[in-house]
Amino acid sequence: MAQSYENLMVWQKAMAMVTEIYAATKSFPRDEAFGLTIQLRRSAASVPSNIAEGRGRLSQNEFRHFLGTARGSLLEAETQMRIARNLGYMSEASLAELLARSNAVGRALNGLIGTLKEHAS
Repeated sequence: MAQSYENLMVWQKAMAMVTEIYAATKSFPRDEAFGLTIQLRRSAASVPSNIAEGRGRLSQNEFRHFLGTARGSLLEAETQMRIARNLGYMSEASLAELLARSNAVGRALNGLIGTLKEHAS
């Protein structure tokens, strides 16, 4: 596994999504600083973090495991985005934009997981 995690398109897309989520959560109420704000930021940051950690593992199976964990964190973040919208902390347009980014990350994750499965066979 010679390629750096920074060169992976999925990692780059996930990093862009995290940046947008941090910007979107700046306007959340102060009393959510240790609630939904931190949960959403942590789950979003977990996506590229798990991609990077998995890339540093010694086998493709371990890498695939961490990509699965990243996918779980991505779905967690999507749920928290929807909760934030339901509570009126973000607009429908902001939610749609973040979900579009998340969907792009999810497609890239699924593609990479599929490629790793093919190589394992």
